[in-house]
Amino acid sequence: MKKARKACAFTGHRPKKLPWGYNETNVRCVALKAALERQICLLVQEGVTDFLSGMAEGVDLLAAEIVLHLRSEYPSVKLHCILPYKGQETEWSATSQARYHAILTQADSIIYVSRIFQKNCLLERNRFLVAHSEVLLAVYNGEYRGGTTATIRYAQKLGHSVIILDPNEIN
Repeated sequence: MKKARKACAFTGHRPKKLPWGYNETNVRCVALKAALERQICLLVQEGVTDFLSGMAEGVDLLAAEIVLHLRSEYPSVKLHCILPYKGQETEWSATSQARYHAILTQADSIIYVSRIFQKNCLLERNRFLVAHSEVLLAVYNGEYRGGTTATIRYAQKLGHSVIILDPNEIN
């Protein structure tokens, strides 16, 4: 994939680190989805057309679904799924797997960082996301360690714009 003129990548926590877990009907999750949609719309209005999702459970899937939903209003918007390895979803629930595959069938592109699971493939996926975008939209709870933290730090190191939504502060 060529570096997009103006692209945004997503990063964020898995369900177990979100206050509502897998319960997306929780009022705080609904509020987060609305906040994500507002932010994505603002980015589109600023000229962002390409959105990159690492397709992990949690924030990545939520953001990807929002982008797909917004394509009816903004036809120039593209969703690029950047996968760490083929089969990352195989240990997920049947519901999560179905959701994942439904998103992939609608994506504008699918890129595998690795064909098989390797020690650093998740890190490489996150670095790919940042390297191919100018903006990072993060759902981040402020914890000191983890993949989301490392991705934010990497984007900041490269001088990218980082937008953070704290799931603990959204009502």
